[in-house]
Amino acid sequence: MEIIKYFKKMKIKTLNLKQKEKLLISLFEEGKFIEAKIGFQNILDEIPNKFNALFYLGRINLLSNNLNKAKELLTKASKLKPKKLELNPLLGELYYRLKNYSKASEFYVAAGRKVVAKKLASFNGSIPYQIESEQEISKIKFIMSEPLPVVEIKVNESQPVNFVIDTGGAEIILDQQFAQEIGAKNFGNEIGSFAGGKTATFQHGKVDSILIGDFKVRNVPINIMDIRRISDAYFKGLRIDGVIGTILLYQFLASIDYPNSQLILRCKDYENLSQFEKEAENGKCVIVPFWLAGDHYMVAWGRVNDSNPMLFFIDTGLAVGGFVCPKSTIKEGNIKLEKEKAEEYLGGGGNTKGIPFEINKLSFGDTRENNIRGIYFNNFQFEKAFGFHVGGLISHDYFSNYTVTIDFIKMRYFLSKK
Repeated sequence: MEIIKYFKKMKIKTLNLKQKEKLLISLFEEGKFIEAKIGFQNILDEIPNKFNALFYLGRINLLSNNLNKAKELLTKASKLKPKKLELNPLLGELYYRLKNYSKASEFYVAAGRKVVAKKLASFNGSIPYQIESEQEISKIKFIMSEPLPVVEIKVNESQPVNFVIDTGGAEIILDQQFAQEIGAKNFGNEIGSFAGGKTATFQHGKVDSILIGDFKVRNVPINIMDIRRISDAYFKGLRIDGVIGTILLYQFLASIDYPNSQLILRCKDYENLSQFEKEAENGKCVIVPFWLAGDHYMVAWGRVNDSNPMLFFIDTGLAVGGFVCPKSTIKEGNIKLEKEKAEEYLGGGGNTKGIPFEINKLSFGDTRENNIRGIYFNNFQFEKAFGFHVGGLISHDYFSNYTVTIDFIKMRYFLSKK
């Protein structure tokens, strides 16, 4: 009903086609995906081969993880405009999520990401993220909870090693030296963006297996970076050999249970989800819908102080605070920077200068926390990276009193507080 009122207020019926498209694209850029979807669907119902409608509806369905519908729409769009460059990374990501790595590889070649394509092509004949277990659920205790949760896993039948849980990461990341020690395959270099707009080289590779709790996961794509250098700075002498990112969690119905210091992994299917939903009904869970951009960027609505709602990237891997944002959010949220406390922070791209601040009220969905510490860097690379506005990155200090369950089937966060 609210959406119908919105379109009546905008008087969309009085606009010509070009004006409608311009309005709907602006809604998409604001992150108002539901409103944009309804509008573009109306256009497509009238003009079945309208490119912009196919293109944006395909993107919205991909954001919603509605993969079969996204495939239908984006494939039609690509036939209309086969030289539209923006389609290649979208189709590459689509087929990656469908685990059709051979097809995904073709689109990554077209997108100019030949190292990624080479890695994905190497999975020909094998099933990526093939899960083996006699258990439906596994609970893995944290080795430590602060500054970030750490769990033990095994890679390629190695001895147990320590991995950080970080939804800001994509694929499993292995430390460079550790990757060599366990014989990880390496397909070459790519340049990535990190905190403060810094860039650094990392490698693409794969491993035969990962053992996490009671689950053995075979045929796993990975990234390779100098992780031990970062771990020395933050983890009090505990050697960190890797990072568990969002894409591994995507294979499960996963709960990062901060109060009880454990990672809970369940087989991802409707039966386990239904059972979890029943358990959640008996507790005080807050449900927050989210969207998935790119390969691992989960975004959901929140507020900073008394700001308008804005999309936040859920990146639990900030070891020194709970929030990072661009200048526009500093202004919108009336945040006071503590410039006299500016210092150097170590991230994936090296040292970068940051200015701390404190937020009186930070909201994520219908949850709210007070007095959350944040850091302002000159370059917030996510603000316009996905074609829509992202107002900030919400992280560890916000979630540290919650059990956070990520449902990739219906695209929801379940948050329960101790």
